Amino acid sequence: MLRDKRAQSRRRLDQRFDRHGDLADLAPPPQGWIRTLREALGMSGGDLARRMGVHPSRISAIERGEREQTLKLDTLTRVADAMQCELVYALIPRTSLDGIVADQSRRRAVRHLRNVIAHSRLEDQEVTPDDLEAQIEDVAFEFRSRRDLWRTD
Repeated sequence: MLRDKRAQSRRRLDQRFDRHGDLADLAPPPQGWIRTLREALGMSGGDLARRMGVHPSRISAIERGEREQTLKLDTLTRVADAMQCELVYALIPRTSLDGIVADQSRRRAVRHLRNVIAHSRLEDQEVTPDDLEAQIEDVAFEFRSRRDLWRTD
């Protein structure tokens, strides 16, 4: 039951990400979004500082923090409000969530089966490549629903 809910949740999210996938291609401009938008609006650093209620030197620090990826989200939200913008924050998967889970479950299955294969060789029980692939797929399917899928031990 829980596995079905997780799979349904992944599918719903994948559908949402498919609709907004082009957002992942939206790389920040070299100067950062804050400075780029501020200049496009014709707003000086001093103007933005007054709108935010901060010292003008803080704007340079904020813009540098954005470029260095050290800016806090609450600061970015305040900047967006002062510039009459909306902050959109999202983690966009590089592939589908189901694909990520399938890849991870396969990695876990291979890691798990390495030990089994090593013991089989010690007992002179060789596994054919076709049998091994079938075992990997079976074990990977089982790992998909396990809570320890992402454990690294």
